[in-house]
Amino acid sequence: VQLQASGGGLVQPGGSLRLSCVVSGRPFRTYTVAWFRQAPGKEREFVVGIRGNGGSTHYADSVKGRFSISRDNAKGTVYLQMNNLKPEDMALYFCAASQTVILGALRRPEQYHYWGQGTLVTVSS
Repeated sequence: VQLQASGGGLVQPGGSLRLSCVVSGRPFRTYTVAWFRQAPGKEREFVVGIRGNGGSTHYADSVKGRFSISRDNAKGTVYLQMNNLKPEDMALYFCAASQTVILGALRRPEQYHYWGQGTLVTVSS
């Protein structure tokens, strides 16, 4: 299974970006997909996830109300709409996927078997 993340770039504070993650695994609807991010000198942290077979979503408190995750099962793609970006959102963003994320463990990176290469989000004026 391969993941291809894209959509990162340079944006001013308050701006928006949309990240995409294309997942090659099938059937795609069975995959739970999450976004994690890692800033320089910091540990990787959970941002948001969307479950397979139902699509429930879960957000880190730091992005609630600003970020929105969605999936297009026909295209095998998950989108992360990021609005009102802040300097503290600047990081390398990774998408991850798995068919076997256990209940209650969606935020744990060790639950994900497959990872994309990362896309850089820079928030700066």
